[in-house]
Amino acid sequence: MALPNEMRLKGHRTFNYIHKNSIKYHGDLMTFKVARSNPKILLSHNLKNTPDNLRVAIAISKKVSKKAVERNKIRRLFQNWLLINIQKINNHKPYWLLVNLKFGDFYNDKNKLLEEFQNLMFKSHLIK
Repeated sequence: MALPNEMRLKGHRTFNYIHKNSIKYHGDLMTFKVARSNPKILLSHNLKNTPDNLRVAIAISKKVSKKAVERNKIRRLFQNWLLINIQKINNHKPYWLLVNLKFGDFYNDKNKLLEEFQNLMFKSHLIK
């Protein structure tokens, strides 16, 4: 199940903003870049309903796996975790999150990936 549109990030200006204005959290398998939201950037995408809440982008390089199927499985794993664990109470946080996976052979260990993802979510204070 994919993230709803109101939780996804899009557009090169959005990613440039995150790269320049983010706080970075490093793990063994991935890095998080967390920036304060800037809804004005999203106006050009004609999004009528742009609540000031948590938005997420998950970037998985071809260095992780050459197969798009494998990269999409990992992306869906994280998206599913977010849908289950981000409740309406936490939805008011005005942050944008960019998740970058580091390359390596770890992508088959789903438990390890989810454990680190959850740890970085707590470390970055995006969830309590």
